Amino acid sequence: MALNQPLHFISEKDYLAGELMSTVKYEYIHGDVYAMAGASKNHDKIAGNIFAKFHLHLEKTVCMPFSSDVKVKVENDYFYPDVTVVCDENSGDSYYTESPIIIVEVLSKSTRRIDQTLKRQAYQTLPSLKEYVLIEQDSVDVEICRRANHWQSEHYYLGDVVYFAAIDLHLPVGAIYARVVNPDMQEFLAPSHGKSNDNE
Repeated sequence: MALNQPLHFISEKDYLAGELMSTVKYEYIHGDVYAMAGASKNHDKIAGNIFAKFHLHLEKTVCMPFSSDVKVKVENDYFYPDVTVVCDENSGDSYYTESPIIIVEVLSKSTRRIDQTLKRQAYQTLPSLKEYVLIEQDSVDVEICRRANHWQSEHYYLGDVVYFAAIDLHLPVGAIYARVVNPDMQEFLAPSHGKSNDNE
């Protein structure tokens, strides 16, 4: 989801107290609060597809996926990723976590810059984080940044199978983009292409 213009500076304590009463979600970055704008249908489909696949895969483990209603705390900042996976529910409180192992952000024109720069830099300081996932919604492109000796990036496209090493899950790119309407998917699903198992 997109960020709107920042409001006035407030303390971390006041931000957390306000979040408990607010009907609007706000991210808290360097003392400023940013209202979260609504998401597109494609954005919601992609996030929902990822969440559903993660949830099914992890249902008998100690790990748990969370949707965009759960915050991630990085030092004194708070973000609302589209999907997170957490294996330590004792980290943080009932409304945020400090120890995700996977963070997923679905990109849009309004969020791409901050997701690829400020948030990437912030998230990668988290000792627990193993994979940061950036997914385009207007085209088909899944980028996974994996922690190794240094952060390594790999891109996946239609016909590829993404491996989420942090939770040992193989997931076809077509499954991530199921029911998404964009030029890449329209071309892929055109009658001349034929039926693909990648979308089953």
